[in-house]
Amino acid sequence: MPASCHLYPCRSDNYGVLVRDEATGKVALIDVPEEMATREAIEETGWAPTHIFITHHHADHIDGVGGIRSSYDVEVVGNAADAHRLPRLTHAVNPGDTVMLGETAFEIIDTPGHTVGHIAYVAREEKLAFVADTLFAMGCGRMFEGTPEQFHASLQKLATLDPETDIYCGHEYTAANARFAVAMDPDSSTLADHARQIEGLRAAGMPTVPTKLKTELAFNPFLRAKDVADFARLRAAKDNF
Repeated sequence: MPASCHLYPCRSDNYGVLVRDEATGKVALIDVPEEMATREAIEETGWAPTHIFITHHHADHIDGVGGIRSSYDVEVVGNAADAHRLPRLTHAVNPGDTVMLGETAFEIIDTPGHTVGHIAYVAREEKLAFVADTLFAMGCGRMFEGTPEQFHASLQKLATLDPETDIYCGHEYTAANARFAVAMDPDSSTLADHARQIEGLRAAGMPTVPTKLKTELAFNPFLRAKDVADFARLRAAKDNF
């Protein structure tokens, strides 16, 4: 049976996600950016969490972990290499490991760049990828700790997933990212059309997440970077856009 996802907004522009394995009813929270918004999402869906999958150590992704943990018996999963900066883990993982949520298998992919300990959770069979702040719709995260080589390699790993994969990222930055993409490629009419669709969604108060990997391969300038130097040029340009 497939897995179901419930996206919910929190903080100023974050997204949290609940993922439910339909075969067993087990539920994972992908990060916990904020306790109260997460509790409301749990109440709305009726999906009591059994797991928390942490992607990286930034406060806007882990602030609510302690509060949720006080109310639910959850397994807390995170990168063993970054455990010293994460809430107390019950299951420390390494790149290449597989974590089971009931019958749904999540592969741990090492995605340094935004932070050096950032990981993504990928359910290949279900075509789901929870990438937090590595890959955004039409963009990528700021390079706070990693190197251009690391970040470019991380994006290239994600680019090899099935093009039909749903990409769940950690923030609603898509409209601003689209404006940058258009500025970098002003002659593309298809890109301009896509950017207008994004503006329309945001004007209507609709989320732009999840996005399909095939859409990002077509329009995301960071996935389309020719090499590390091109990625570094684009990242620097976006930092000052």
